[in-house]
Amino acid sequence: QLSVYTTTRSSIGAESNIDLVLNVEDFDIESKFERTVNVSVPKKTRNNGTLYAFVFLHHAGILPWHDGKQVHVVSPLTTYMVPKPEEINLLTGESATQQIEAEKQTNALDEPVSHWRSRLTLNVMVEDFVFDGSSLPADVHRYMKMVQLGKTVHYLPILFIDQLSNRVKDLMVINRSTTELPLTVSYDKISLGKLRFWIHMQDAVYSLQQFGFSEKDADEVKGIFVDTNLYFLALTFFVAAFHLLFDFLAFKNDISFWKKKRSMIGMSTKAVLWRCFSTVVIFLFLLDEQTSLLVLIPAGVGALIELWKVKKALKMTIRWQGLRPKFQFGTCNDSEKKTEEYDAQAMKYLSYLLYPLCIGGAGYSLLNVKYKRY
Repeated sequence: QLSVYTTTRSSIGAESNIDLVLNVEDFDIESKFERTVNVSVPKKTRNNGTLYAFVFLHHAGILPWHDGKQVHVVSPLTTYMVPKPEEINLLTGESATQQIEAEKQTNALDEPVSHWRSRLTLNVMVEDFVFDGSSLPADVHRYMKMVQLGKTVHYLPILFIDQLSNRVKDLMVINRSTTELPLTVSYDKISLGKLRFWIHMQDAVYSLQQFGFSEKDADEVKGIFVDTNLYFLALTFFVAAFHLLFDFLAFKNDISFWKKKRSMIGMSTKAVLWRCFSTVVIFLFLLDEQTSLLVLIPAGVGALIELWKVKKALKMTIRWQGLRPKFQFGTCNDSEKKTEEYDAQAMKYLSYLLYPLCIGGAGYSLLNVKYKRY
């Protein structure tokens, strides 16, 4: 049978100070299931403590710690993370008292607090396989457990907790007034190949976090593997690789074109300025939203290129007078002035359409969209 216990200790030696939250007496390793239970949250956990889940696979009718052939795994049900700030409506405004309270909340939000992992995903490896005892793969070896009864060595079932299924979207803030929280326990069998692949993916995500990737970046990597079909995942990798390649080829061609550009004949200076402005705003928005580095880096490179193009379009030169920069702008010839006249005329007629759209879009966002800050 399958039993799930909770305790504030990372190891247990007896049945004291532990709570049974789920007991599946008719457990069948071939049948998947999902059950939601309510878990009592101890006072220690409510005060930024940790709560652990002990998952036992043991014989029916016997307490797990009395079963010589039981196998168990441990997983924390809590994690520490900075809470997501609440969004506000920019139009409603706040009184002085509300602003002071908001500043207090903002300072508190800078500190990590306990979050509840509302999902626990379990797997048992059901595939029979033959291996050489002297060359057992290290990834599987650390999950294998055995017990010697007399002269016979028994290999116990491989019980595995899928940490990739622990997503940021499933986390819940633990308040001091919280006494119970829901926990969804899911089970499904797993093959040897998928088990080894999942182990490597979990190790890869852990390595990313050690290299400085944020919890959000690591969560996006988890989502690639958990929320996506493997065939669709392969297609996604293929498309993403080509998209990244085409991005940098576009950067290369753009730089090559503007390097050779000596005048702005036939090109709109205003369009270059507006494109630079919009690209920088998009980059700053992505930076503020803590977007994945896979998106942020190309956006940042694009913003730098647009700034360089503005310098070329305005024929700008920078001369340093000590620590103070001095900007000088080049002059336009007759052909460039003619281009500017046509550009101004085109922008005049285009503004009749653009201004209402921009004002309408800004007004709609102000009324209906909430933001984290001003």
